Amino acid sequence: MCIGAPAFAGKTSVVTTYPWIASITEYIGKDRVSVFPLARADYDPHTIIPKPSYIAKLRGADLLIMNGAQLEIGWLPPLIRQANNPVVFPGERGFLDLSATVTLLDPRDSVSRAEGDIHPEGNPHFALDPYNIPVIAKAIAARLAELDGDNAAYYEANLAEFAAAWSARLAGWDARLSKLKGVKVIEYHRLFDYLLNRYGVVVVATIEPLPGIPPASRHIAMLEARLAADGVWGILQDVYHPDDASALLSAKFGLRLIVLPHDAGAVDGTGDIFALFEEITRRLAQ
Repeated sequence: MCIGAPAFAGKTSVVTTYPWIASITEYIGKDRVSVFPLARADYDPHTIIPKPSYIAKLRGADLLIMNGAQLEIGWLPPLIRQANNPVVFPGERGFLDLSATVTLLDPRDSVSRAEGDIHPEGNPHFALDPYNIPVIAKAIAARLAELDGDNAAYYEANLAEFAAAWSARLAGWDARLSKLKGVKVIEYHRLFDYLLNRYGVVVVATIEPLPGIPPASRHIAMLEARLAADGVWGILQDVYHPDDASALLSAKFGLRLIVLPHDAGAVDGTGDIFALFEEITRRLAQ
């Protein structure tokens, strides 16, 4: 049963960097929050083009929730500086970095630009592990309760409701995705590593020779040799990178080419966090 919000006029103004964060926040905050995601779901999350309206939204925000692990490093810091809202400065109560709530894959002690677009703190796409979502939701609920203490019980009740619904859906996703354990895939970008690691899917190569670097003919030739020898099950393509190399390899070797959404709203029918994972599961398991 949904817990009704107390009769209180004010809302906590929340800005999130990505739509998937907004979706979870809306489930937890319901009508006690107003939520605005900065990025479009179908865009490359590394390279969002800032708009003046984003500065205005940040200037009036009570809480900024970001993915973190340097995923937003190329576009968010200038917006925070220009908005000049001390409430949402890093380190303040109105700033929440979700990467601090989970264990990151592939952290690096040192990086070089010769290695491509590497994130030294670890792979930033942790939200695509469905087991991380309840942890993230708990962190969001705790921060909303900290900022709006009079309604802490409301956020806690909504969190419990969300967690129960997520657990029920997760059981079904587990049953379907566990059948993929041990299969070999190629990714375009290391976008789905958390999901694949969770279910024992083996990534043998990437279409990108290095993170953020488009493939050249030499790398495609290397991939062709791997595909001929490794028994690859399919190629995983995201919605925002060019798919010509993936399509070429898929056609040449008769492999599945599976386009997966990475954010809530990235493709039709994925308007919230539940629908996102349902569609990811459907596309992988079909």
